[in-house]
Amino acid sequence: MSYIEKIDKNRIPQHIAIIMDGNGRWAKQRGKERTYGHQAGAETVHKIIEDAARLGVKYLTLYTFSTENWNRPQEEVAALMNLLLDSIEEETLMKNNIRFRIIGDIKKLPVEVQEGLSRCIEHTANNTGTCLVLALSYSSRWEMTEAVRQIATLAKTGEISPEQITDEYITAHLTTNFMPDPDLLIRTGGEIRLSNYLLWQCAYSELYFCDTFWPDFDKEEFCKAIYEYQQRERRFGKTSEQIS
Repeated sequence: MSYIEKIDKNRIPQHIAIIMDGNGRWAKQRGKERTYGHQAGAETVHKIIEDAARLGVKYLTLYTFSTENWNRPQEEVAALMNLLLDSIEEETLMKNNIRFRIIGDIKKLPVEVQEGLSRCIEHTANNTGTCLVLALSYSSRWEMTEAVRQIATLAKTGEISPEQITDEYITAHLTTNFMPDPDLLIRTGGEIRLSNYLLWQCAYSELYFCDTFWPDFDKEEFCKAIYEYQQRERRFGKTSEQIS
């Protein structure tokens, strides 16, 4: 029986975050340039988005480009920006009733990319299905630094007191404040680390790592991750007896 058949359709994670890793190594195995892998990875993105929408995932957050990725070779960064612009398929989003959002330091992106993203966000704003969130020019340390800076400014002007700064208050000042924390975080490509991704939000997320390179990550692999998630007991610091 395939994992597509094994998963419990009534217990799909509300929010799935993915670190899409392995495009470059996938291309290298085939004697191709890294950009070839990124192109193949973009095709996988389209498929997984549709799979998530059909399964009823409410939020799908994809680590698309980190703040550290700006340090990659200029040619690769330029190719990624062009690919990003070409990959925004509004028709697919509208067909699947998907809402589109962005988190990250957007002002660093090329103007034409910012404009394309803004149009897509505006045109899909009334969709009521899965919310697709791309983490672009994003890192947790950047996000938390921005939140601390905002809160410090409010404290300095006397709008809040230090006693008012709670977990919930910090969460409200993060770029992810419009969605719940991830239930499941998936990383492809064989690496076992979070790479500065949703560190605050993943405090109690279930983590799933697989060796499959992102271009080869298909619906069966996606459902396998969900199945593994469904086998786990989420206690959030409590005991099994308290949960039951």
